[in-house]
Amino acid sequence: MRRYALIAVACAALAACSSPETEVGETADAPAALPPGRDAIYEAARVGPEEFVRAVYAAHAAGAMGEPPKPGQEPIYGRMLNAMIGEDFRRAGDDVPTLNWDPICDCQDGEGFRLESVTVRESSATEAEADVVFVNSGETHRQTLKLVKEGPMWRISDFLVPGRPPLSDTLMAAIS
Repeated sequence: MRRYALIAVACAALAACSSPETEVGETADAPAALPPGRDAIYEAARVGPEEFVRAVYAAHAAGAMGEPPKPGQEPIYGRMLNAMIGEDFRRAGDDVPTLNWDPICDCQDGEGFRLESVTVRESSATEAEADVVFVNSGETHRQTLKLVKEGPMWRISDFLVPGRPPLSDTLMAAIS
């Protein structure tokens, strides 16, 4: 029995020392090729800010976001944004909450939605901004996503749309 254990350890050691040039497949940093949707978003969120944003918009374009979680519990949003969204919905009660649109498409309903471009600027290892250009219902839209890395995953911490206050400011005014 010890002999088999020793052989297994030796094989594992040899495998760990193998040359990377002989290995086939994706690098450890690249997300697996998953169809657009929440699983692809969560995987891309561990890779980098640009991959995360592209996965979010790919899922949205494919109509693959699925059933949204309860307000304030969206895994693609940062803790602070989720807290404000949750409080906005709690305070609204039976009334319409302040956030009554989808901030990803900046719309009520997406039609003919497609991502045109993403430009990411990382300001630190845990903060970045993504300038996004997309088309929805035949109109070109621009917005900036503020991103934060919480634990191992990138998340959206705010939405900045030209000509309007940041979503966080709008929500804070509603819940203050």
